[in-house]
Amino acid sequence: MSTAQITDDDVGKTVVAEDGTEIGIVSGYRYGTAYVDPDPGLTTKLKTKLGWEDTDDDDGYPLQQEAVDTVTDDEIRLHSNL
Repeated sequence: MSTAQITDDDVGKTVVAEDGTEIGIVSGYRYGTAYVDPDPGLTTKLKTKLGWEDTDDDDGYPLQQEAVDTVTDDEIRLHSNL
């Protein structure tokens, strides 16, 4: 795995927590920000850590670059400190 910036090419990749829990899928990329369509079972606690608790965005939730640990060909893995 190598650390990388998220780009438009990452749309469709799975976003996972450090422990392998699926967070959702990158549904879009606009103005340097990836947007995630969250897994319906995502807990409120994890949504709060990602800053998504008060966001109601039909296009997905913004994924902050600071939360990203690594980007591979198949997934975007988040930092373990979330």
